[in-house]
Amino acid sequence: MRGTGGAGAAVGAAGVGSGTAGAGAGVGVGAGGGGGANLLALRSHNAALVLDLLRTAGDEGISRLELAERTGLTPQAVSKITARLREDGLVAEAGRRASTGGKPRTVLRLVPEAGHAVGVHLDRDEVRVVLVDLRGTVVGERRAALDLGAGADAVLGAVGETVAGVLPGGAEGGSGLDLGLDGDVRPGAAGFVGGSRPGSTGPGRVSPPGLGPGSVEVEGDLRSGRGSVERDPGSGSVGGDLRPEPTGLGRDSLPRPAGRDKDARPGVGGLGGGSLPGLAGLDPALLGVGVALPGPLDHVRGVLHRVTGFPGWDGFPLREALARLLGVPVVVDKDTNAAALGLAAGGEGGSFAYLHLGTGLGAGLVIGGSVHRGARTGAGEFGHQVIQLDGPPCTCGNRGCVEALCLAAVARGDLDEAARVLGAGAANLVGLLDIDVVLLGGRTVAAAPEAFTSGVGAVLEARSRRTGQDAVPVRVAGGGDGAVAVGAAQLVLGPVFGRGGG
Repeated sequence: MRGTGGAGAAVGAAGVGSGTAGAGAGVGVGAGGGGGANLLALRSHNAALVLDLLRTAGDEGISRLELAERTGLTPQAVSKITARLREDGLVAEAGRRASTGGKPRTVLRLVPEAGHAVGVHLDRDEVRVVLVDLRGTVVGERRAALDLGAGADAVLGAVGETVAGVLPGGAEGGSGLDLGLDGDVRPGAAGFVGGSRPGSTGPGRVSPPGLGPGSVEVEGDLRSGRGSVERDPGSGSVGGDLRPEPTGLGRDSLPRPAGRDKDARPGVGGLGGGSLPGLAGLDPALLGVGVALPGPLDHVRGVLHRVTGFPGWDGFPLREALARLLGVPVVVDKDTNAAALGLAAGGEGGSFAYLHLGTGLGAGLVIGGSVHRGARTGAGEFGHQVIQLDGPPCTCGNRGCVEALCLAAVARGDLDEAARVLGAGAANLVGLLDIDVVLLGGRTVAAAPEAFTSGVGAVLEARSRRTGQDAVPVRVAGGGDGAVAVGAAQLVLGPVFGRGGG
């Protein structure tokens, strides 16, 4: 399908250079209305600008002349770009518009079904998956119970099966994707590194009893980010170094789905030389999978740190493992960052904090229109600010954290106290960053939105009276408890339209 290649070209165009998994922090070109440039080296950037305007125009479409005026490109450059996009199946004619002089203008529109992205919200107790088209519209959704502490084998298997199930042709019982994950491949599991255990085939190699065609073997020390995932004969072959090492994606190195020989080359989707029958076989227009989960983690390399409450994941290269398993590009970010990115892509402007209260508590920060991840991609660990010295212990190892106090109040059924604690943390954030608005989300907030908006709002009102400043408004974020999954899909879609990964 040519549409996939075109979308991939736009992805490479936007400068997503985070290696085989297909995305990194991104460059965010065009997000702030920047103009185009008539240089051959920037043709992909310009294509992303054009695509973004086409998406914004909706079904009504936009003419080539208007595209030239808004991007600053010459009409000739726009004609070449749109011709390429039409050839790739991303753009189609949407009729003609009356002109003030001369012949009527042909109007172009984006073809939303020409490409799709998957967003995965990997929570502590469930996995939620959405399938979105190029406009970000949700066209499919699945949820499944999950235990994040069950080990990498169980978690990767659950993610893979749920993702496959949301794709066309991947309905219940008919996904056609055999992940074959068995055994304990948790980081640090007994016998995993440098030794053997029952069922292993050699030092540092896990081969559970009954391993057959289509199963996955994990070799090496995944804690260090070095190892490999291999498939048995009969199911394709995937191998290589799991080190999260960027390779840089460009026009000639597109993150196309696996399953076609010309795309199965080193540096694309993590493939080592053969095609992998995976998700791309279900949807050839699949651009990639965005995965959002609790932090802390390294967004650039796609490596987990000590996920709060689950330290066994420390150092696990989730992005690389999933990219090799699924055969498509994968992006990994914190759940709160993904939700904040999705909100910004959906039109939330200015600088805001998204506070997510569910199985944990965290924040996604958007400053000046861009997601703020920090120098080590660790910003937003909002729940672990200490507000009560010698308070109750928190799973992070500290005492008196906002998360511990807030979740304890929720467990007692005291939502007023939970909102007051959340408000105290939000007031600290407002004082530090001087943001425009506080947005609340997560399943706990969704269950009692009024209690939390009024409670947090009351604390911020009291702060404003003390400081003499206007109170920062508080409201529930759009998207409900699906905001994280939708935002995770934007981690993939953003670069297609020159908006980077936040």
